[in-house]
Amino acid sequence: MQERTGAHLEQIEAFAAVAEHLGIAAAARSIGRDPSVISRRLDALEARLGVRLLSRTTRRITLTEAGAAYLHRVRAILGELSAADTEAAEGAAAPRGVLRLSLPAAFTQRWIAPWLPGFVTAHPALRLELLHADRFVDIVAEGFDAAVRIGEPADSSLVARHLAAFETVLCAAPAYLADRGAPARPEDLDRHTCLSFPKERFWPDWRLRRGDERVTRRVSPHILSDDGEGLLVACLGGAGILPAPEWLIGRELAEGRLVRILDGWRFDHSGAVQVVLPPGRLVPAKTRVFVDALVRELTPPPPWDRHRSAPR
Repeated sequence: MQERTGAHLEQIEAFAAVAEHLGIAAAARSIGRDPSVISRRLDALEARLGVRLLSRTTRRITLTEAGAAYLHRVRAILGELSAADTEAAEGAAAPRGVLRLSLPAAFTQRWIAPWLPGFVTAHPALRLELLHADRFVDIVAEGFDAAVRIGEPADSSLVARHLAAFETVLCAAPAYLADRGAPARPEDLDRHTCLSFPKERFWPDWRLRRGDERVTRRVSPHILSDDGEGLLVACLGGAGILPAPEWLIGRELAEGRLVRILDGWRFDHSGAVQVVLPPGRLVPAKTRVFVDALVRELTPPPPWDRHRSAPR
C-alpha cells in the first residue's frame, strides 16, 4: 500500500513538473530525474486514470481540459505536502525568524505586554515586529503572521480563533458617585454626565439590556472620544459615567478605583477577542507558539475576570 501511494505521488509530481515547464527535459531537470523516468511516470498516471492529461507532439506539450482540471487539484495537494514538510522541519527546531503581529494598542498594554518578556526569553530565536493599531489591518496584503482583534473578523477567508468574550458595562469613579449619586434606573442617566465612544453601538444611543428587558437612552456625552485609555483616565478622575468593555476596566474594578453602576444592566451587544491568521491549514511554528501563549494567557476565564475575582 505504501509503495503504491509513493508511486502515485511520484507520478503526480512528474505531471505537475511537466505541466509547469511544458517540456519533459525541463521538468526532469527541475526535479532531478532522467527524462525517460518522467515519461514512464506520465504514461503510468494516464493509464491509471484512464484519461489523457497532456497532448504531446515532437514540438510541444499542452494540457488537455482534463489535465488542466487535474493540475488545479493536485497543485493544492502538493502545496500542502510541501508545507507539511516545512512545518515538520520547523517543529523539530526552535521557532525562529521574524513574527509580525498586528495588536490593538490598549488591549495589548493591559493583557499581552506583561507576558511578552517571558515569551521572548522562552523563544530567543524569534524576533517580534509589533504594529499597535485599532484598525483591522489586511494581514495578507500587509504581510502579518497574525492579528489580535476585538470584535468579529471582517474577512471570512481568514482563520479566526476565539480567545475570550466580554460585556460592555457602565462604571464611574467613587468620587463622582459621592458627588452626584448613583443612578438606580436607566432613565436616571438623563441627569448624569456621560462619556462615550463615537461608534454606532455607543453613540448617540445607549442600548441596554437586563435579561429580557431592553432600554434605549439617547445621550449627549460631555466627552466623546475614540481613545479608550483617555476616556478611562477621565472617568477615573470623576468626569462622568463611562460605558466600557470589561477588559478595559477589570483591574480598576478589582482595585475599587471604579464602581460598576446599574448592576444587572449592560450594553445590548457582546464582544469577543480573537486571534486571526492568514488562510491555510498549516500554521508555522513561530506563529503557533504565539497563538498557544495567547490561549494560555487569555482563557479560561479571561484575565480581567480572574483579576476581578482575586482576593484584594
